Amino acid sequence: MTLSAIKEQIGSARFQNALARRPQSMPPIWLMRQAGRYHRHYQALRQKYSFMDLCKRPELAAEVALGPVMDFDFDAAILFSDLLFPLEALGMGLEYLDRGPQLGWHLNETTCAQLRSIEEAWPQLLFQGDAMRATRECLPSDRSLIGFVGGPWTLFVYAVEGSHKGALVESKRLLSLFSRFCETLVPLLARNIELQLDGGAELVMIFDTAAGELSPDVFKAVVVPQLEVLTAKNALRIGYYSKGTQPAHLRDPLFTHGRLAGLGIDSGWQVSEAFDLFPQGFVQGNFDQALLFCERDELKQHLNRYLAPLAHQTRAGWICGLGHGVLPGTPEDNVRLFVDTVREVMQ
Repeated sequence: MTLSAIKEQIGSARFQNALARRPQSMPPIWLMRQAGRYHRHYQALRQKYSFMDLCKRPELAAEVALGPVMDFDFDAAILFSDLLFPLEALGMGLEYLDRGPQLGWHLNETTCAQLRSIEEAWPQLLFQGDAMRATRECLPSDRSLIGFVGGPWTLFVYAVEGSHKGALVESKRLLSLFSRFCETLVPLLARNIELQLDGGAELVMIFDTAAGELSPDVFKAVVVPQLEVLTAKNALRIGYYSKGTQPAHLRDPLFTHGRLAGLGIDSGWQVSEAFDLFPQGFVQGNFDQALLFCERDELKQHLNRYLAPLAHQTRAGWICGLGHGVLPGTPEDNVRLFVDTVREVMQ
């Protein structure tokens, strides 16, 4: 039996319940960037291999993804990869240096013509399907598997500016180029989502870390139409996370009417507010990741205060996690305390 044939039969019961919005008192736990620089398992592998090797060699990507699941008892693993690989596939070049990822050239009105076609770019992303299959094969059957792609707006920002930091002046100046860029990018991402689902992912997240830099009206006018195209085929197996967005950004039928599997929220939201706004999908998040640097007693107090409104009740659709990814340097013991405290309070 193929992975695609059996993937509905495997995975964390808590995670599957959350996706199906079946009420349960104990939420599944999954943290963005749970396989990363804070973790000794990752650090040991990184001493032997380049970051590119860890992403592009399927057996290594699987080993990185599996490590934190086994160490911290998370309910789900996520594909170990990077959201910039579609830009590399489109011919923009990509290196990972000490100062961060570097593209070979930046997107503008002139260089947009240099992008490869979808058919030329597609073979360069097949390694992610191999990595997904390798991860599913080594992951215990009672754990779930998540895939991801970058959001079209965030990838546009990286293509134009080389990062998603700052006011994104150049990206906003070139807003008229966004739809032209998406003519190639969005079909490529849609194909990538399908590749990951066929490889064993139960859910694919769209990570849009630059979305909150747009005003709500521009987000709805420019970004949402591209998300509608991107999610048209596999909408109910796709989640969306956007950093810095507010209710005004996400009051759109794409998000509020159950047309996606669910949404991730950052620590600027209250979980109850998100459940009210998105009643038909999962809600993932959203404890402040910086608080994991607190001393243990203080962290425990923050966690108890955060969990108190959610404890001693059944809750449909909550995937417990952080507002954003685990930060480099986060104490491993505090990650373990986070998991233990959630399960202690929510039981």
